[in-house]
Order: sequence, then C-alpha cells, then structure tokens
Amino acid sequence: MKAMVLKGTYNLADEREPLEMVNWPVPDPLEGEVLLRVSRCGVCHTELDEIEGRTPPPRFPVIPGHQVVGRVERRGPHARRFDEGERVGVAWIFSACGRCKQCRNGNENLCEKFQATGRDKHGGYAQYIVVSEDFAFPVPHVFDDSQAAPLLCAGAIGYRSLRLTNLKDGQSLGLTGFGASGHLVLQMARHAYPKSRIYVFARNPGERKFARQLGAVWAGDTTDRPPRRLDAIIDTTPAWKPVVEALRHLDSGGRLVVNAIRKESNDQDYLQHLDYPQHLWLEKEIKSVANVARRDVSEFLQLAAEIPLKPDYQEYPLEKANEALMEVKESRIRGAKVLRMD
Repeated sequence: MKAMVLKGTYNLADEREPLEMVNWPVPDPLEGEVLLRVSRCGVCHTELDEIEGRTPPPRFPVIPGHQVVGRVERRGPHARRFDEGERVGVAWIFSACGRCKQCRNGNENLCEKFQATGRDKHGGYAQYIVVSEDFAFPVPHVFDDSQAAPLLCAGAIGYRSLRLTNLKDGQSLGLTGFGASGHLVLQMARHAYPKSRIYVFARNPGERKFARQLGAVWAGDTTDRPPRRLDAIIDTTPAWKPVVEALRHLDSGGRLVVNAIRKESNDQDYLQHLDYPQHLWLEKEIKSVANVARRDVSEFLQLAAEIPLKPDYQEYPLEKANEALMEVKESRIRGAKVLRMD
C-alpha cells in the first residue's frame, strides 16, 4: 500500500517535506481488530508537534494521521462489531488499558498506557489501517467522508473543550484561534447555548471574517479588547501569547480551557507579561484538555449529526500531505484540511 511515513523529527523551518511516500505492507488484523481501507484522513496541528519533536513518536518510521475514515475490508478473529464494507472512523485515542485508576473512573483519556493513533501506532496517512474494533466509531450517514474526517479530532476535542468550560446558556464564550477545531466549536456552541454570545480572537483577517459569517457577534485580533469580559474562553493555538491575552479578557470566576497537546516555544517569553491582579486574580481558572475519550467521540458524532454540523474543508491527495501540513504550520488555513486516498 501507499503510505506517507515520518522517519524522524525535523525542524520545519529547514525541512518542508518531512514525510516520505513509501510502499508499505498491508497490515493483518489480529484478535478483535479490523482492517480498514482508508478513504480520507484529516490533517491536524498535532502532526506538527510529532514532526517537530514536541510529542515525538516512540519509534520510527511511523505513519501519522488520526482523523481516519474508512471501510471495513477484513475482520480479525472474533471481531464482530462491524460488517465488512461498513464505514467507520478512527480518532486520536487508539487504545487505553481499561484497568488503571483513571480508566476505572471513566477518564480513559488520562490512562497511563494511553496510545495515540498516528503517534504510538500507525495512523491514517495510508491506504489501510488496522484498529481494535472497540476503538472504532460508526460514522453517521449525514456526512460524506471528507466532512466526517475533521469531526474525529478537531470536532471531538472541541466538544470536550466546550464541556470543560462549564458554560451555561446566556454566558459569553470566547474562542482564540479559529482553525479546524475553532470553527466547529462555534457551530456547536450556537446550537447548545443559543442565548450565549460568541467572540473570536484570530490574527488572520480572513479567519475573523469567516467567524462572523458563522455567527460570532465580534471578531478581533489576539490583543484586541472585546466589548465585554467573557465567562469562558477556549484556546486552540500553538502559542503562549493567546493564553496570556485570553486571561486578561476573562471575567471574574471565568475559565480558560487550553485545547493544545503542546505549546511551541517561539513566544514563551510572552509569559513574562503575566500580571497576577490583571490575569489571574478573582478566581480565574486555567484548565487543560488532555486527549479524548471514546465517550467524547461517540457523543460528539451524534450531536454533529443532529445539528447537522458540516465542516469547512480543503482536500489534498495523499502525496500532497507535506503541502497540507506546511499550510497548517504557516496558518494558511480556513476550516480543516483533509487527505484523499483514491
């Protein structure tokens, strides 16, 4: 099969084509696993974190990609949950142990043996992928393959982030960063909290315009002051400056939810702007988002189908994965980016 493979970590300022197209053996499904013929795979900023070594794979070479849509090609022994030909999705959560304290308490996203698709196990930048049937998800019929792919990470992690804000209908919500996840969260929030007003912070004027088109009542730059202080803000950026500025825009008792697996170090010195009375006092909170649980993916896919939530996306053939990644790196993005296998 064709696959785009990562053979090591790279500085993308020097290496703009970190992935290499190779011929790779088609994997065999083992006990309880299914082999999927991949149709689409979303491109995520987390792939940049893997490539640049902020959350490196434990071994190389590895096939990245964790927003996978495909059809069951073959079932391993005792795999009976899905029929051959059935369409399913694979998300960031590849597996969890099911036995540790966190798993027993319903927090499998915090499992000490959590494994991520496309990092700890081979992912969806390929024509085939093998996954445990317990960690695959039926894809609602209302979505085509390209619409479904971004839902499996950008949407699911956005759903978890929105839940962690503890927002109540009528309270104000801010979104800082407006890429694949942000534009889905805005649509989710408008559905779940129809009385709430949503404010967007984004560097790119095109993203600000897009946010207003989707229903944001205000859109400004990262450092612009919104017309009111906000009850909750979700940060989806790889930078530190938006975190500091978001804390400044929070109302007393407000919560900042940081939806990023890692932060880049380029602007880490911006943390020196933190001023306790301005940014943290009056019981403001910071909450990080770590991975996703299967519950997040399943509940979100059901919600997305009910809305229905349709992602804005751009398609690329598999061999142009490096181009798509660099556009994410350079913030040349509207909505989501999706790789096409056929």
